[in-house]
Amino acid sequence: MTEFTRRTVSPFRFDIVGSFLRPRQLKEARAKYQAGQLSRQELTAVEDAAIIDLIKKEEAAGLHAVTDGEFRRSWWHLDFIWGLHGIEKATAQEGYGFHDETTRAETAKVSGKVSGEHHPFVDHFKFTRDHVSAGTEVKQTIPSPAQAYFEFLRPENIPTVKEHYSSFDAFASDLVTAYRQVVADLYAAGCRTLQLDDCTWSTYADFAQHPEHIQTAGFDVQQLEKLEEQSVDLNNAVIDDQPADLVINTHDCRGNYHSTWAATGGYGPVADPLFTKENVTAFYLEYDSDRAGGFEPLAAVPDDKYVVLGLVTSKSGQLEDQQAIIKRIHEAAKFHPLDKLCLSPQCGFASTEEGNVLTEEQQWKKIALIKDIANEVWG
Repeated sequence: MTEFTRRTVSPFRFDIVGSFLRPRQLKEARAKYQAGQLSRQELTAVEDAAIIDLIKKEEAAGLHAVTDGEFRRSWWHLDFIWGLHGIEKATAQEGYGFHDETTRAETAKVSGKVSGEHHPFVDHFKFTRDHVSAGTEVKQTIPSPAQAYFEFLRPENIPTVKEHYSSFDAFASDLVTAYRQVVADLYAAGCRTLQLDDCTWSTYADFAQHPEHIQTAGFDVQQLEKLEEQSVDLNNAVIDDQPADLVINTHDCRGNYHSTWAATGGYGPVADPLFTKENVTAFYLEYDSDRAGGFEPLAAVPDDKYVVLGLVTSKSGQLEDQQAIIKRIHEAAKFHPLDKLCLSPQCGFASTEEGNVLTEEQQWKKIALIKDIANEVWG
C-alpha cells in the first residue's frame, strides 16, 4: 500500500479556497449599513458573530486551515486594494463582464503614493486568529500583486496612475513595497499561510486561445506577451525572501461571480511561466468543467510543488459523484505525482458578497464530499 506524506502545513489533502456564502443576517446588516440604517460598529458586531459561527462550522467539518469566509469584504480583490494607502474606491465605466452577467461597476483609482501600513486585513486576521481552536491554521487570502496591478490597466484607471507616477514601473515598485509591508504585518500577527488569488492567468490563457477577446479588453498582443513575464516578476517580488515558515500559495481560476464565469481555456498557454517560474508552494487550480482543459499542463509544475485540484464545483449545489472525482485525481497523477496532489472546491463559494447559486447546506455537503474523497485517496 502506498504511503503518502502527511500534510502538517498548507496545502492540506482536504482543503478550501477561501470564501463562504454570507449568512442572511450578514447580508441584511450590510444592506442596512449601506442605507445608513446601521453604524460601522453595529455592522462589525454582526460580522464578528457570523465569523465566529463560521469558524466553528469549518472546524467541525475537519478543516485544518480555516478562513473568515471573506465575510468583511464585498469583493475577493477590491477590498484589499482599497485598503492600501494611496488607492481609493471608484466607480467603473462598466462592471466586469461574465458569461451571463455583468458585475457591479466598481474599481479602484490611485489617489497618491501607494503604501501598505496599517492595512485593515491585518486586524481582520487577528480576529480570526483569536477565535480558532489550538492547532487550527488561519489562512489569509489576498489578491495577487499581479491582480492588483492588472486593475489599473483598465482604461479609466490608467490616468490615475499617470497623475501620481512617472511610469507604471514606478507604480509597480511601490505596489510591491506596499504588499511586502502588509505581508510583514500579517506575519508579525501570526499568519503562516498566505494565499494569492489570481485571475490574470486565466485571462491571458483565454486571450491566447481566443484572440478576438484581446481587442475587446483594450489590449494588444505585444502588451500581453510582456504582461505574463511582468505578472510572474510582480508576484515573485512579494513571494521571495519571506520567512521560511511562511507558506505562500496561489489560486488561479477563471472567475467566479454569482455562479457565472469570465474566462475559458486550459492552462497550457500560461504553464510557462506560471508553473515554471512562480515561486509558490502550491497551485490551487480550477478543474471542475470542460472550460479548464486537460491535466497535461500539470507536467510543467516542478515535482517539489503541490497542486490542489479544484475538481468539485462551487458554482452549483449538485453533488459530484465520488468515484468520478477519484478517477480524475488519478488521471491528474499521470502528469504530477499523486503525493503532490490535494483536493478542494474549484473556487470559493462567494467570491463577492452576492455569493453563488447554492444553499449553505449544499455548500457544507460539498466540503464533506471533499473530505471523504481525500481520506479515500490519501488516507
